[in-house]
Amino acid sequence: MIKVEKIDTFTGHRDCVYTLEKSDEAHRFFSAAGDGFIVRWNLQKPDVGEMIAKVAHSVYAMAYRPNENHLWIVENFEGIHVIDIDTKQEIHSLKLAATNYFDIKIYKNLAYIAGGDGVISIIETDTLNFVKQIKASEMSVRCLSINPVEREFAAGFSDNTIKIFDLQTFQLKKVIEAHQNSVFALKYSPDFKYLLSGSRDARLKIWDVEKSYLLEKEIVAHTFAINNIDYSPDYKYFATCSMDKSLKIWDAESFKLLKVIDRARHAGHGTSVNKLLWTQYDNQLVSASDDRTISVWKLAF
Repeated sequence: MIKVEKIDTFTGHRDCVYTLEKSDEAHRFFSAAGDGFIVRWNLQKPDVGEMIAKVAHSVYAMAYRPNENHLWIVENFEGIHVIDIDTKQEIHSLKLAATNYFDIKIYKNLAYIAGGDGVISIIETDTLNFVKQIKASEMSVRCLSINPVEREFAAGFSDNTIKIFDLQTFQLKKVIEAHQNSVFALKYSPDFKYLLSGSRDARLKIWDVEKSYLLEKEIVAHTFAINNIDYSPDYKYFATCSMDKSLKIWDAESFKLLKVIDRARHAGHGTSVNKLLWTQYDNQLVSASDDRTISVWKLAF
C-alpha cells in the first residue's frame, strides 16, 4: 500500500520544464526548461527558486559533478556550459553541432552527450577536449545509461533501437531491436542486472544484462510515450513518467504496478510529465512537466 501526498508545486519557469538534476544536498535540486532558465530549488523552502544561469535556447539535459560543485548544462543548438555553483559563473564552455541534445551522463572523467544528429559526443571533463564522436544512427540519440560493472553503456535511439557500446574502446557491441518507436528512457537497475527501457510506443521493457540483453518482460505501462525512469533511494521501487500526464510507481523486484499518480486522483500534472527525480530527502519524488510546473510528491510505503 502506498500513500501519495502532493506537498508542493514549484512555479516560475515560463516554458515546459524538461529536466531535473540532483545537487550536493539532498534537499536541493536543479531544473531546466524551454525558457533557458536554470533554477535551483530547496525542498525545505517551497517555491523559492534561485536562478543559477540563463541561456538563449531550451535545455533538455544537465549533469551535476559533486566533487567540483559544477553543473554541466547542454544548451540546444549551442553546446556545453559548465557553471560553478558557488559563484554562479560560467567557467568553461564548448561549442557543439547545431542540434538538440537530449541527455548527458558523466562517468569518471568523461562526459557522454546524446545528440539529435545521431552522434554521441564523448568529452574529457577537465580539458573539454573531444575524445570520440560516435555516429551510430541517422536518427536522434535520446537517452544514455552507464553500466560500470559490465564496462559498457547503453544508448536509446529514435530508430527504435538500443545500442550497447564498450565503455573503454567505445566500440559498438550489440544492437537491440527494442521497440516499435523511439526509445526515450533507459535506466540500468542499481545492481546492473537489468536494463529498463521506455519508449514512445508506451511499452516498458526489462532486458536481462547477464543473458546478453534477453527480453525478460514487456509491460504496456502507459497510454502514451514513456519519458523517464528513476529508482527510489532504497532501490526497492522505480517510477516512470509519461506523455499521458501520469507517474507510475513499480515494484523493482516483481515489476508490478503499485500506484498511479495522475490529475484525477492526486491533482497531478495537466500535460506531459518529462522528468523524475527521486530524492534522498524524505523519500520525496519530484516531477517536471510541459505544464511549466514542478510537483513534489511524498510517498509513504
